[in-house]
Amino acid sequence: MTKYLISFPSGAMVVPDDELQAVAEAAHAVVQEAKDAGVWVFGGGIDESVPPVLVDGGGTVTAGTYPQTRHLDGGYAVLEVPSRDAALEWAAKLAVACRCAQEVRAFGDDPAS
Repeated sequence: MTKYLISFPSGAMVVPDDELQAVAEAAHAVVQEAKDAGVWVFGGGIDESVPPVLVDGGGTVTAGTYPQTRHLDGGYAVLEVPSRDAALEWAAKLAVACRCAQEVRAFGDDPAS
């Protein structure tokens, strides 16, 4: 089975404040469904209050990201499913729950991980 990253940037999720609770409940329901189906690996949102840093091989920490990297934020889920079609079906469920389109990417196979 292949692991897929399903994600969206925080700017894509435009929800009125009074509907945030309903969105959270809908998203948590999809997460629970994925867990019950045995396909959930990991998920969560990037904590945008914690600034990113780069750490080099010598342990030096530098504020920021790679210059060519666009800003990373939003929500992420990693699912392990039998096919791309299955990943797209889960992405559609998350899109409905989060009220925004989801990006889907496959992880490369690494037998050692």
